[in-house]
Amino acid sequence: MDYSVYPRHDVLCIDMRSFYASVECTRRGLDPKTALLAVVGDPNRSGSIVLAASPALKKKHGISNVSRFFELPDDPQLVIAQAHMGDYLEVSVEITKMMMNYVPPEAIHVYSVDELWVTVNGLEKLYGSPYDIARMIQDNIRDQFGIECVIGIGDNKFLAKVVMDIHAKKAEDGIAECRYEHVKKLLWPTLIEEIWGIGSRMMRNLNRMGIVTLGQLANHPVKYLKKHYGVIGEQLYWHAWGIDLSPVIGNFTKTEQKGYGHGITLLRDYTGEELSTVLLDLCEEACRRARRDEQAGRTVHLSVGYASEVGGGFSRSMSIDQPTNITMDMYHLCMRLFRTFYDGESNIRRTSVTLTKLHEDVATQLTLFDDRPKQKDVGIVMDQIRDKYGSTAILRASSFTDAGITPERSKKIGGHFA
Repeated sequence: MDYSVYPRHDVLCIDMRSFYASVECTRRGLDPKTALLAVVGDPNRSGSIVLAASPALKKKHGISNVSRFFELPDDPQLVIAQAHMGDYLEVSVEITKMMMNYVPPEAIHVYSVDELWVTVNGLEKLYGSPYDIARMIQDNIRDQFGIECVIGIGDNKFLAKVVMDIHAKKAEDGIAECRYEHVKKLLWPTLIEEIWGIGSRMMRNLNRMGIVTLGQLANHPVKYLKKHYGVIGEQLYWHAWGIDLSPVIGNFTKTEQKGYGHGITLLRDYTGEELSTVLLDLCEEACRRARRDEQAGRTVHLSVGYASEVGGGFSRSMSIDQPTNITMDMYHLCMRLFRTFYDGESNIRRTSVTLTKLHEDVATQLTLFDDRPKQKDVGIVMDQIRDKYGSTAILRASSFTDAGITPERSKKIGGHFA
C-alpha cells in the first residue's frame, strides 16, 4: 500500500477509564484505581444494570458493564453508587473545555460522554511530540478531575481509536501510537470482533468468508467485499489498511436531523391496553422536539418488544400525505399500527416511536371538518409552558395513571437518574 497519497495528522483518541465510577470515587474522596465501587442505574431494583465498575472491582470480582445489581459480590469494601448522569455530563463538558486550552473547538470531536478525539497538528514547538502532548493531557485530567485516561495516537481517527482500544488500554502508561507503517505489525493480528465498527453480525458474516483477523480482511479482494456488503465492505477494506478519510477538523456538532424519536424499556410488563398511555407520552415528547425545530414528518415508525418469556415483537411504519408534528396525529397512527400488528395477548417490555421523512413546518392545510389549527396551537402553548416552568409543568391526565411514564422520565437523563 502506498500511503504517500493519504493525509497524515496527529490525532489523539482519549478515553476516560471507568468514567462514571471514577467520578463517583472522586466525589467520595476515594482512589479510582484502588476503590471497589459500582455505579448502578437504580439500586432499588435487583435487576438494574451496573453502568460502571472501578478497575479494582473489575479485576478482583470480574464485574463488567453488563453485570446486574444482584450479581455484585458480598464484599464489605464494596461501595454502591446510584448513577448521577447530570454530574457525569457536567464533568465531561469541563474536560472538553479543558482541551480548548490547547486546541481550537474545531479540532475537538466529542464521540461520547467519556471519549473524544483531539487533533493536535502543529503543536510540536509548543508542547513537544504527540506522545508528550498525550502525557500532558493525562496528567492534567488526573490533576483536575481525579480521572485516569488512556490515549491512542494515529494518523487519523480510525487508527487513533483502534490502537487505543487494542494497545493503550493494556499499556503501562496508557498510551499507544499507530502510524500507517505500524498497521501490519500492531493491528493485523487482531481478531476482527475487537475492531471498532465491526459488530457481532458482521463478524459472523466475515468469519463465514474465512476472515478472522484484520490482516485477513486487508488481504481479501476488495471487489468481493464490495459485492457482498456494498460501500460498507469497501470501507472495511480500507480501514483494515489503516486508511480513514473522515475529517479531523471541522464543526462536528452539526448533524442533519433524520427523525424525532423516543423509546423506553419499561420497568415492568405492560399489557396492550396500558401501552396506549406510554405511546401517548412518547409521541408528546417526539412532537415537542419537532415543533421546537420547526419540522414536521410524513412517516411514523412504531417498535414494540415483548417480555422476555415470550420474546419477539414487531417494528412497522406508516406514512401520510401531509407532514405533521401534532401529537394526536402521531399517536393515532401509532395506535393503528399497534392494533394491526400486536398479537393481542403478549406482555410488552420495550417500545419506541419515531417521526421521520421530515419537511419544514409550514402553514397547516385547512379542511372543513377538522380542528388541526386548534390542535397545533394547543401543542405550541403546552410547549411554551414546559419551556418556561419545566417538562412536568403541564401534562395530560393519562400521564398520572399507573401506566404513565413522563413524571418518572423527567427525573432522568439517558434513562438514568440525573
